[in-house]
Amino acid sequence: MQPSAAGPESESPEREEDDSVIGRAFLGSAIVFTAIGLMGGLAYYFLSSKPVKVEEISQTVSLPERRAMPKVTVPVVNWVDITETANIEFIHDSGATGEKLLPETMGSGCAFFDFDSDGDQDILLINSCAWPENRNALKPTSTLALFANEGRGSFSNVTKQAGLEVSVYGMGVACGDYDNDGRVDLFISCLGPDKLFHNEGGKFVDVTARAGVGGDPKAWSVSSGWFDYDRDGDLDLMVCHYVEWTREFDLAQEFRLIGGNERAYGRPQPFGGSFPSLFRNDGDGKFVDVTQESGLNVVNPATSVPMGKSLGLVFEDFDGDGNLDCIVSNDTVQNFMFRNLGNGKFEEIGAMAGVAFDATGAARGAMGIDAAAFRNDNSIGVAIGNFANEMSALYVSRSRNLQFYDAAVANGFGPATRLELTFGVLFLDFDLDGRLDLFQANGHLEEDIAKVQSSQKYEQSPQLFWNAGAEYNTEFIKCRESETGEAFQKPMVGRGSSYADIDGDGDLDLLIVGCGQKPRLLRNDQALKNHWLRVKLVGKSSNRDAIGALVELRIGDTTQTRRVSPTRSYLSQVELPVTFGLGAIDSIDRLTIYWPNGKTQVILQPQADQMLQVDQAD
Repeated sequence: MQPSAAGPESESPEREEDDSVIGRAFLGSAIVFTAIGLMGGLAYYFLSSKPVKVEEISQTVSLPERRAMPKVTVPVVNWVDITETANIEFIHDSGATGEKLLPETMGSGCAFFDFDSDGDQDILLINSCAWPENRNALKPTSTLALFANEGRGSFSNVTKQAGLEVSVYGMGVACGDYDNDGRVDLFISCLGPDKLFHNEGGKFVDVTARAGVGGDPKAWSVSSGWFDYDRDGDLDLMVCHYVEWTREFDLAQEFRLIGGNERAYGRPQPFGGSFPSLFRNDGDGKFVDVTQESGLNVVNPATSVPMGKSLGLVFEDFDGDGNLDCIVSNDTVQNFMFRNLGNGKFEEIGAMAGVAFDATGAARGAMGIDAAAFRNDNSIGVAIGNFANEMSALYVSRSRNLQFYDAAVANGFGPATRLELTFGVLFLDFDLDGRLDLFQANGHLEEDIAKVQSSQKYEQSPQLFWNAGAEYNTEFIKCRESETGEAFQKPMVGRGSSYADIDGDGDLDLLIVGCGQKPRLLRNDQALKNHWLRVKLVGKSSNRDAIGALVELRIGDTTQTRRVSPTRSYLSQVELPVTFGLGAIDSIDRLTIYWPNGKTQVILQPQADQMLQVDQAD
């Protein structure tokens, strides 16, 4: 501010303002003292007056009780690697020689099935082979491998005598008695022509040409399965295909790891999509391709080219109408749900049902798949293994109304699976407590992935998730090494997987196939003293394997259900008998079988801890 021009005798504006402030302060003080006096007088009046009696109202407030949650203890179940002691001598041959061709990363599958009808579960391992350009006459040709169960989990190689010493670039397998003669037949999906082997009493004969199921000789077939889609009493065949692939197109692509100069295995995006195939069984060992008229040819609406890049397949009656529907898991494009309309046609409703994409509307790299009533109620769950850094999905429909939501994050399953690249996925009750648990086989595609992604490894540990029950916020709890044993957690390049009771003790053992590696046979040595029931169905007016039947076990207010359908996991097949864990309970109220042709059969109070065979009544 500039200095004032007034003389020393003049009154300044600042001084006049000060006097005004002092005057206002004095007036305010007077008002305050007056108010204090009034308040004091009122206080004296009330304190000196006779107190007024106030009636107290007593009221009990009932607060909600905090629900006491039982302590969760994950069961300790030791898994023992018996691959060598069981005489499973096999190494998967991917044909890899350094050219990095996409099919070399994707195989292969396996199966548990009773090929010789002696009541125990045998093993089939699918093999690929050297590329034609790299075959060496001095090197033995890789073939399929069949191992007969000699009892109590010991096996012998019977590939040659069974007629399966066959060299193909194999991917997967489907097991089913397509002619209802009481012997399980084999369909082998391949890169190139597929194969159908008829079981003629422990000896398999190639009947592909006569049956008409060889498919396009240029196709890349992956997961496949037998099911009676038209409910006429015999098994039909569905075959999924991955991408349109040729060696020349693959080699022409400049696939590189980020930051690397060497060639890497490619992504599926540059390759065209494919349609699945549906072969209707018309009897007399012959099939008709009904893919187009059945509504399975899904095209990209923008380009009108095949949309599917399929890898996984599972059958289930998702809407409860008695017809088997199916879900196909696709790699980098939306998953398909084919609703069986019951008139020979299917309707693709994956997006509307909520199983096509993740929660953000993005497609994932989907591989293996399984479906089951894992909550022991009317809901149904669909587990899908996805690519690395994409957590596995667990789609749930609460009332079989074809409306699913992904519960993987909410119930604890998803976050623990985010880093793994998952192929085989299975629901199984490994501890026989009556709740279905989850298993995953994991392994990357690229041997050098750790060089560019520190969080990734080529060999990855399998994962086992214990089902604690739907009443817990964390429904699925990942089992640690202290709960599974060291052998289970050993890393491998996991692909196909399957389960069966190989030693007749009631619990389920695991088989995991490694890409370019030995398989791993893990024996379940649980000692929890839980009871169980295993059920094998034999159809009569339905297909003989009873594929598609629903088995319902009832104990008090608890109901467990199992679908007879071996097509699960990735490129693989599980055993036909179904297993129920009973926990500490050793008595069963009733068993109800809903046969594929719509008939119902009830068995009252079956005995626990046995393998029960049920023949379909007339």
